Amino acid sequence: MLLRIRYPDSRYDYVDVSTLDKLMEFRRIRQFFRPSEQKWIDISRDPVRGPGG
Repeated sequence: MLLRIRYPDSRYDYVDVSTLDKLMEFRRIRQFFRPSEQKWIDISRDPVRGPGG
C-alpha cells in the first residue's frame, strides 16, 4: 500500500509503509495522509500509531 506524504519543504510523494516508518523515525516528513480517517496526520502533534502499533 502506498501512502501520500508531505515533506517539510511542502513537496508531496507516495511511499510504502516501511519507508514511511523510516522517514518518521528520522523526522524527514511533516505529515502523511491516513486514508482510514480521511485526514492528514502531523507527526509532531497527532498520534501516529494505535495501541500495540
